[in-house]
Amino acid sequence: MFFSESKKIIQVVKKSTPSIVAVLVSKEFSKVTEEMGAELTQGLVQDEKGMVNIGGCSGFFITADGYILTNRHIVEDEEASYTVIWQNKTYPCKILARDKITDIAILKIDSPKKKFPHLKLGDSSKLLLGQTVIAIGNVLGEFQDTVSRGIVSGLSRQIKTEGEEKVQEFSGLIQTDAAINPGNSGGPLIDLNGKVIGICAAVILGVENIGFAIPINEAKNILKDIKKYGKICRPSLGVRYFLVDEEMKELHCLPFDYGAFIVYESIPGYGGIISGGLAEKIGLKEGDIILEINGKKVDKKFNLAQSFVNSKAGDKVKISYWRQGKKEELTAELEC
Repeated sequence: MFFSESKKIIQVVKKSTPSIVAVLVSKEFSKVTEEMGAELTQGLVQDEKGMVNIGGCSGFFITADGYILTNRHIVEDEEASYTVIWQNKTYPCKILARDKITDIAILKIDSPKKKFPHLKLGDSSKLLLGQTVIAIGNVLGEFQDTVSRGIVSGLSRQIKTEGEEKVQEFSGLIQTDAAINPGNSGGPLIDLNGKVIGICAAVILGVENIGFAIPINEAKNILKDIKKYGKICRPSLGVRYFLVDEEMKELHCLPFDYGAFIVYESIPGYGGIISGGLAEKIGLKEGDIILEINGKKVDKKFNLAQSFVNSKAGDKVKISYWRQGKKEELTAELEC
């Protein structure tokens, strides 16, 4: 059994590594100095254009014509410049999508005469606890095609990350004990059939063997949108809300211990109903509590973002909500 699995892993790695790329981030030295201070930028080396490397991660081809998947948090700086290193050659790239909700980014490099080796995308909804997975990436930006083996340790995990903007919450993640290190971010998590089932995204510092990957089905939906609409088309209600639980129910004297409470405007122009959004069009109001979407309770395990993950523009949804002591229900057609 061990030797048969070992042989499979070797075959998968051999076939997959030509599709792995490094994504480099560079920025004008003057801007970096402005942001970090002169003391912290003394050792940075400038190129002939006055640019310095400030980071990098992994990525991988998903089509023969140059589409690449990676993490959004690496390419989030719109003032930075991004290049792709593949087989020791440097390619300029376009950022086609930066999705803050899933931490997925789609890049594209153009080379009309080339067909790039690319990985096939699997189905992350069919993952099983304990199945073997392989992570491949460029660890620490130095060790190319680093391979680690592990298992699926958990499914539908929820974590919080702290970045420059604010604390962000990600849900539905794959937990794995395959080693994910700095630079591994954006690389593929692959099954023994050689198909990508996740994008390596995060590791919990201070503990061993706990890493997380974004389910590949999230990326498949985004890729479809980019090719069809030229942008991410994710249906949403267009509301700002907080999730109700037992603690929030007691604190605010609410009638339910679940649901999404549409917040009241506390800062001018920053209310609970986003102007032009679907909620405004269908008549939802600040103070309403959205209780169910298509008959499923809205709570921490099933928030509003998750309720529309598999939906598309034109789908009809049934929304149950509470307003001023009365339960109401309506049907809405989702929009981009």
